[in-house]
Amino acid sequence: MPRSLEDTIAAIATAPGPAGLAVVRVSGAQALGAADVVFRASGRAGRAEAVTLTAADSHTLHHGWAVDAHGARLDEVVAAIFRAPRSYTREDVVEFSCHGGGQSARRVLAALLAAGARLAGPGEFTLRAFVLGRLDLAQAEAVADLIHAETAAAADLALAQLAGELSRRIAALAERVTDALATVEAHVDFAEDVGGVEVPQSVREELREVSAALGALIASGAYARAVRGGVPAAIVGRPNAGKSSLFNALLGEARAIVAPVAGTTRDRVSEAIEIAGVRVMLSDTAGLREIGDAGHAVEGAAGAWAGDAIEAVGMQRAVAALQGAALVLWVVDASSPLAAEDRAVAARVAALPRARVVVALNKADLPARVAAEDVMALVPGARAQAVSALSGAGVEALRGAIAHALGGGDAGDAPALAGAVADPRHAEALARARDAVQRASAAAAQALPGEIVALELREALAAIGEVTGTHIGEDLLDRIFNRFCIGK
Repeated sequence: MPRSLEDTIAAIATAPGPAGLAVVRVSGAQALGAADVVFRASGRAGRAEAVTLTAADSHTLHHGWAVDAHGARLDEVVAAIFRAPRSYTREDVVEFSCHGGGQSARRVLAALLAAGARLAGPGEFTLRAFVLGRLDLAQAEAVADLIHAETAAAADLALAQLAGELSRRIAALAERVTDALATVEAHVDFAEDVGGVEVPQSVREELREVSAALGALIASGAYARAVRGGVPAAIVGRPNAGKSSLFNALLGEARAIVAPVAGTTRDRVSEAIEIAGVRVMLSDTAGLREIGDAGHAVEGAAGAWAGDAIEAVGMQRAVAALQGAALVLWVVDASSPLAAEDRAVAARVAALPRARVVVALNKADLPARVAAEDVMALVPGARAQAVSALSGAGVEALRGAIAHALGGGDAGDAPALAGAVADPRHAEALARARDAVQRASAAAAQALPGEIVALELREALAAIGEVTGTHIGEDLLDRIFNRFCIGK
């Protein structure tokens, strides 16, 4: 990624395609000069005038025409002036609003490039905002999260991070680690003046508290990470348990084919729904059963499962969906006793290392033959809910159970998102910081040399700095900003 601050950069900042407006942004030391080459202000009679943008005040709008190197009109535009440091990048910025569509913005951009600007790389405007101190790295990443947010909760989460809520929480912890480090180093360097080399009890207590605070911060972000990234969910169960009917009931539309014949679902059908602010990619899958009706077994990702060749492929895909799911909705026909096929599905679900499990006790409109305790004994930690996909009874309660499994509370009331650790990169860095603080605390408790404690605390600060950007490498910056769109 080109990142020289000497360059003046330009890009189209709006999405392609027909629209009312398109915006072309130019930023850098020569932004006003390049914009002047392209811009001609409108006179009273609509004629172009030689009014220069370099003389214009900051935060002003100017109506006129974008022209090419020969003075030919490219489009009618409004030029917005933002002088450094009161701009998005903290550089001089000009934004041309022109007509949307395929041609206008591209022609204006081409004129700016001919006037000396170069095409911006992905996220380069936001990168400059970070490098020049307008945003820290966590705030800069929130810009991309806001652009990609697919639910209102995800947008609120990104806005809170952009406003600096997470950065302030992390900065407070970093300050406590810094103070502890300063005290430890003072005892190492000036032992005679400060009363010895041993780490003071007050510092050891502080390190234990900081470690606990970091752990709580990471743990409290599980729901936020689901909101930010969405959750893949698989609906599984034996044939004819009502998976497709329940899939349709949760969607509120007849998306999957429903029939009384077992094995109707042969392929994986997926749709996104929103539950408790989380985008859940729900996959209806083929029913899982052992060797049976078709008289032959199918070896593969599904193990020894049966059915005709097409159904067997469907079962393989069902198992693949199950293994890749962060949330599992196990559908049980509660109107009949648990069968061997139900227990086989339960064994697969219980073996998943990290998936959250909700059991839908379907066909609640019929006399119950299966209780919640029966299925929870097979899948410890699961949450069971009676529901009738046919009548719709219990569907909202089932959504509430899913919301609880996602971390959204019993009634789907979402926990506070402000200041939550939503980015897995942030969680991993803070986990390393917590581990380093724990090692420092253990070293201090064992009366090990203060240099060891100080070394661990420096590692903790470096890990925390990876979140806010005070300690960051070029490779990581490239990976972060390459996921941005060009123009942002």
